[in-house]
Amino acid sequence: MATIICDDFERITKNRKKLEKVLKVKIANSEKEVILEGSPEDEFIATKVLDALGMGFSFSDALSIKKHELEFDILNIKDYARRGNLVKIRGRIIGKNGKTLSTLSELTKCSLELKNNEIGIIGDPERIKPAIEAVIQIIQGSKHANVYKGLEKRKEDPVLDLGLKEKKNKNL
Repeated sequence: MATIICDDFERITKNRKKLEKVLKVKIANSEKEVILEGSPEDEFIATKVLDALGMGFSFSDALSIKKHELEFDILNIKDYARRGNLVKIRGRIIGKNGKTLSTLSELTKCSLELKNNEIGIIGDPERIKPAIEAVIQIIQGSKHANVYKGLEKRKEDPVLDLGLKEKKNKNL
């Protein structure tokens, strides 16, 4: 049995049946506590999904943690900030009209969400590390262009099929 403290449990209670079916856990709540009952593995994944929903991710992004075995991580801006002006740092992360967040999301192929002084990141285990490093660099004051350039250098080239593999014969 796992217990989560959640500020926005309305989203969870409205979609309780769907969440219980997909996550394979029983969900109950009392005030701000959400109680999960199921196997330990299911509870662990359900905790991550509900934390992602609490961060403000869409249901499809949050449920992709379970469906596509993605990883979810939360960074606290205060842990990486050198200076005290958190409003300015949040502004750097969001960018003009949300441009920085969307560019980071596009370059890393991860979903990013900012809530208060925390940044939630959902992505493949291989891609989440560069996303975390890029966000930390922006928090610490690196130029956006330098961060983007570093991410573009890390980008994997698509694997080309040169036709060297033998194709299986389906008629056999």
